[in-house]
Amino acid sequence: MTRFEECAAMLKGIAHYERSHRPWAAFLDDEARAEVDPHWVRSKKWQGVISRHTTPALARVCAEQKLPLVDLNDCPPLDGVAKIRPDNLALGHLGAEHFLERGYRYFGFSGFADQGWSGERRDGFVEALALAGHSCDVQDVAYPGDLTPFWDARQIATLSPWLKRIPKPCAIMACNDMRALQVISAAQTAGFLVPEEVAVLGTNNDTIRCELAYPPLSSVATNAFQSGYQAAEHLAALMAGETAELLDRRIEPLGVVTRQSTDILAMGDRNVAAAVSYIREHACHGICVEQVLKQAFASRSQLEKKFRRYIGRSPQAEIRRVQVAKIRQLLFETNFPLKKIAELAGFEHVEYMCVVFKRLTGDSPGNYRKKVQNKNLPKR
Repeated sequence: MTRFEECAAMLKGIAHYERSHRPWAAFLDDEARAEVDPHWVRSKKWQGVISRHTTPALARVCAEQKLPLVDLNDCPPLDGVAKIRPDNLALGHLGAEHFLERGYRYFGFSGFADQGWSGERRDGFVEALALAGHSCDVQDVAYPGDLTPFWDARQIATLSPWLKRIPKPCAIMACNDMRALQVISAAQTAGFLVPEEVAVLGTNNDTIRCELAYPPLSSVATNAFQSGYQAAEHLAALMAGETAELLDRRIEPLGVVTRQSTDILAMGDRNVAAAVSYIREHACHGICVEQVLKQAFASRSQLEKKFRRYIGRSPQAEIRRVQVAKIRQLLFETNFPLKKIAELAGFEHVEYMCVVFKRLTGDSPGNYRKKVQNKNLPKR
């Protein structure tokens, strides 16, 4: 996630712990003074620290002041500092499983060679593919730290020839959502359809970045809320004088949030690809099969036959599947009322949307929303 979105989710987890336990008088260091200014840390008698971007300087001053410190940064642990971070191997495994379920046989991973968290995600992706009997083409580069439009353009130019070498249709996982957007741009620059020829999956589920992408980016969601909650829980134990083994806890991901960049099955028929692409972009606008036929340049009987062969359902069923996927996304990511969700998913009547959703998922929209919201609650 972007720093803002991830930190906001972590703060919500911390606040949830604080509300359900003994209240804290917390100070939010918006300017990150504690990371670089030891005098600032010494200026007040703090009782404990949770840090998202922990530096060796901050760790040293906390040790000097005997301040309990919990580190939420996704990097190798500092000596004597408790750490909570994402389970990066599991993130990679989920990415591989997402693509394998869609029938892909050719895979790639693009990440940053000098970042440990990226390497762990790559290793999890490659390992899961190997267990299923598949290989993976890896393209790693050094992360510059200071991102500029010029570096972004150079990366797209480097990624395009790499993508051309991988047989199509192929599935590419990126180490984070920013890298995934570069992969999408590189694929489009090389003339490939996304996701019909190159499916792209990001990591972190930075929802703003994912939704601004074209097509919208699927991403493996970390659980920053749970990271924040467990950091607060562990800090409370340290402040209470409890002694424990040095912590380096990995937080399980929430799962894959599917958007258009991977919302397709691997296929080699251009008529079906064109039809599926049109459905993907317009299903939530209330389209009918006749409109799809015009885009696929095929008769209804031909297209029905090809759909059954390649994706195992009719064009009408595919329209409904895309609509239901949109409903699930909105139930997961927003608090919109059902009437608004029906409108955004292409249903004129909310009652009919509820009937379709329950028929295809076995759950009412209300029950589904409760389930996905409960996944974010702290584990006891």
